[in-house]
Amino acid sequence: MENTDKKIIKGGEFLIKETSYQDIFIPEEFDEEQQMIAQTCRDFLAAEVFPNLEKIDKQEDPEFMPNLLTKAGELGILGVSVPEEYGGFGKNFNTSMLVADVVGAGHSFAVALSAHTGIGTLPILYYGNEEQKAKYIPKLGTGEWKAAYCLTEPNSGSDANSGKTKAKLSEDGKHYIINGQKMWITNGGFADIFIVFAKIDEDENLTAFIVERDFGGITMNPEEHKMGIKGSSTRQIFFNDCPVPVENMLSERQNGFKIAVNILNIGRIKLSAAAIGASKQTISTAVNYANERLQFGRQISKYGAIRYKLAEMASKVYAVDAANYRAGQNIDDTYDALVAGGMEPSKAKLKSVEQFAVECAILKVWGSEALDYVVDEGVQIYGGMGFSADAPMDRAYRDARINRIFEGTNEINRLLTVDMMLKRAMKGELDLMTPATAVANELMAIPEFGEEDDTLFATEKKVLANLKKATLMVAGAAVQKLMMSLSKEQEILMNIADMAGYVYVLESTILRTEKLVSLKGEEACKGQLDLMRIYLVEAVDGVAKAGKEALWAFAEGDELRMMLVGLRRFTKVEPFNVKEARQNVAKQIIEANKYCF
Repeated sequence: MENTDKKIIKGGEFLIKETSYQDIFIPEEFDEEQQMIAQTCRDFLAAEVFPNLEKIDKQEDPEFMPNLLTKAGELGILGVSVPEEYGGFGKNFNTSMLVADVVGAGHSFAVALSAHTGIGTLPILYYGNEEQKAKYIPKLGTGEWKAAYCLTEPNSGSDANSGKTKAKLSEDGKHYIINGQKMWITNGGFADIFIVFAKIDEDENLTAFIVERDFGGITMNPEEHKMGIKGSSTRQIFFNDCPVPVENMLSERQNGFKIAVNILNIGRIKLSAAAIGASKQTISTAVNYANERLQFGRQISKYGAIRYKLAEMASKVYAVDAANYRAGQNIDDTYDALVAGGMEPSKAKLKSVEQFAVECAILKVWGSEALDYVVDEGVQIYGGMGFSADAPMDRAYRDARINRIFEGTNEINRLLTVDMMLKRAMKGELDLMTPATAVANELMAIPEFGEEDDTLFATEKKVLANLKKATLMVAGAAVQKLMMSLSKEQEILMNIADMAGYVYVLESTILRTEKLVSLKGEEACKGQLDLMRIYLVEAVDGVAKAGKEALWAFAEGDELRMMLVGLRRFTKVEPFNVKEARQNVAKQIIEANKYCF
């Protein structure tokens, strides 16, 4: 369903602009072809992955995982976002989000697939020259060759640009000789192609190279023993005088750090989609058990405490799901606009994702933390059986934990959220100061009591507008008060990031629900309306708590008192029977015997 009059929004603008539900995409709008791609992924998991989870985790057969990727490649699952001229389907960003979402339920296989199709393939697709793309992309798209991404080193994790791996031009000028060590390399044990980051001579920034396993000089440690995702190959890799032809430099010299950052933006939002896919699967597994397990003569799904859990799990998943596909469509719309304006497609792909780097960072945090909550409550619903390694929650719980560390830790992503928004404000790309000043002036004024709007969504939108004001008030005051030292105040920055995150995800949830009601009518969307309101209560509480902690940390005296009054005003919400809403949502899930939103 194409809406040609869509307003193109810029990344980070959600905090200062209103978005219409007509300008967003919701997962309920996927067309028949996209649904078929999703079904292919579901069928593949059911046939090839779920029956073999134990086998995958034990890694007894080193060929098993690469063979799974080959089979997925034969079905076209690896080539969804590969352009048609390289043998792929050439689908848009949101379709690749849908694949990440569905495959996200696949435990270690999901990790192997996302590393191959994302950080393994995309650097070549987006930064490679024509010869590099023609040589590598068709084989990566079909799964004939598998890919891995070599960035992290023993002493450079979050600080990626501090890597020690070196590249030196050979005397004949035909090869770069690479020496160094990389660790935590997903797919390392079987990859044919490595995207390797190294510094040439005494360069300040990294350069990226496409390295084939057959170039020689590559050795590796045995598989790492990990807490979770035990079936994904994770190795330390050593480059000992590894000769890489000069034509295998990716992009320009010293452009490696930029490649790493941009590819990680894509990895972040895809990780959120995968985490939500895993969450949906976990809720379905939990409700299956709750409907079968009898205690005190009745199914445990009939008890309020269990229903509370199911509804809370669902409200987080419904909310982040809305935000994932909203951001995915924003990226697609920006890409289309850039290409229409004459930009080369691979540059436009990068530019469009870079534009929404703020949202990608927020979603990485929100998606991984929603999954953590869901698997934890999943274990609890299973009770004693949840702690048994023979029941499915054990694997779900352990496999979930890595997601808060992968693709930049959640702490780094929180700090990045605020840092990127403030940098854009300094560059004049995002006008945060005008609305922040308006909010500060509003605090001094007498509150206005206008006409009550009793239309559907009016209450929620008023709450949302106030949460934006609360965020702008705290962020604006922190910037003015702390100036240059704000960048060192990590706790305050994380408070502000949480406020912004709640705003973005709540707004996405309201818009998704509003669009659904416009398509199906209010009666058909009662569950979604309840989910939205449950999440609204959580978002208000979250903004109030984070705002208060930040203000207590940097304001004092009359200024603090005034802003706390403002924060209370901006986080006021009408009483709402959350218990009843949760019961209604849980009932729908219990009757469907699966996550059904």
